[in-house]
Amino acid sequence: MTLSRSIEDYPEGIVLPIDKPYGWTSADVIRKIKFAAIHHFGKRNLKVGHAGTLDPLATGLLLVCIGPATRRAEELQRSDKEYLAGISFGATTASYDREKPIEARCPTDGVSAAALQAALPAFFGPQEQVAPLFSAKSVDGRRAYELARKAYRASLAAAPAIPSAAAPVIPSAAKESLPDAAELLTRQKITIYELELIGFEPEGGGARSAAGEYRRIHSEDISGERLPHADLRVRCSKGTYIRALARDLGEALGSGAFLDDLRRTRNGGYTLADALTLDDALALLAP
Repeated sequence: MTLSRSIEDYPEGIVLPIDKPYGWTSADVIRKIKFAAIHHFGKRNLKVGHAGTLDPLATGLLLVCIGPATRRAEELQRSDKEYLAGISFGATTASYDREKPIEARCPTDGVSAAALQAALPAFFGPQEQVAPLFSAKSVDGRRAYELARKAYRASLAAAPAIPSAAAPVIPSAAKESLPDAAELLTRQKITIYELELIGFEPEGGGARSAAGEYRRIHSEDISGERLPHADLRVRCSKGTYIRALARDLGEALGSGAFLDDLRRTRNGGYTLADALTLDDALALLAP
């Protein structure tokens, strides 16, 4: 595949399906593609956007729209999405994923493959969902994650230090001073069309994706944990937060849960089979 050097040769614009790397924000990808596209097409005011944010600790299909295709971004965002989600039960984190450390341990007596299978039907269909506080939702004109991270840093600074040998659990003072998502975020109508359990491990064996620092985003190391782990396939509407689904599934089983891995496999008519690596996409736009 090659691209002409003139954006006018693409009256409908260009949609690049990209397999977003782990640890990159969607905005990181857009900035990188936009810089390359401006140089490739020689057009400084070239519009570049995406059709649906992916969390930094998620990978998979991100649709990047170039030129006139940005007018389709909203239409593409409305499309159904499909994900492969890894969920750990028996613990919670403030962000509902591995960006923040484990803050509480929960009983796992009611967590099993059979119990999870029995709980899934209650999550099918139209419903209301409260987004994670660490999300891109707008709260009084600001992103929820901006408020959450600011409060999180302030609360940790004010809390007693944790001995270095202790487990990575947030001090109670920090946890209590975090804003309550239910107070800041309104419920949003979503629909879950399909929810399938494709694997369950009573002792999960830790993280599916690497831990560490990635482009300013932290990923907790849970490789030493032996938490019950489930792999789910989810097909859902626009606006569904899989981290929030993990939270709600944990509560449904009388436990806690967080997302330990997420991969978007479909966005409307595009699938991962269509996707380019970021390096391949940049090669298409090389000067």
